Amino acid sequence: MAQTRSTSTTTKHASPAVIGAGTRVRGRLTGDGDVEILGHLEGGVQLRGELFIGEGGRVVSDIDAGSLRVAGTLEGDVSVTGDVEILAGAKVRGDVRGASVSLEEGADLDGKLDCDFQLPSELADHAGHTGTTAKARR
Repeated sequence: MAQTRSTSTTTKHASPAVIGAGTRVRGRLTGDGDVEILGHLEGGVQLRGELFIGEGGRVVSDIDAGSLRVAGTLEGDVSVTGDVEILAGAKVRGDVRGASVSLEEGADLDGKLDCDFQLPSELADHAGHTGTTAKARR
């Protein structure tokens, strides 16, 4: 009788799952790990880890994730427990909520931002609501 031995190679810093360039996926993406999208994804996304939409990647979906970095195109609302980074050249169409949100110069955002932030004093006098509506082209 043969014995089998099972070993786990799961580590905290495991490589992300990758949806490669030229790949089109339609459906729901769920999981605990990190995912990198270089192709096209249409459907729901619910991850505990980080979602990275690479340059040339396109996602048409609402996002619920641990953190999010966007260098490609995203159409959908975002709800992230951690940080959101919208990188130069990225295009985001939808409302974005996260613990913190950063927009690099050259990022294109069309939606509402909902996060904790400090407004400069010259703007604080005019703000009387939570979050802000942003249509930013930098």
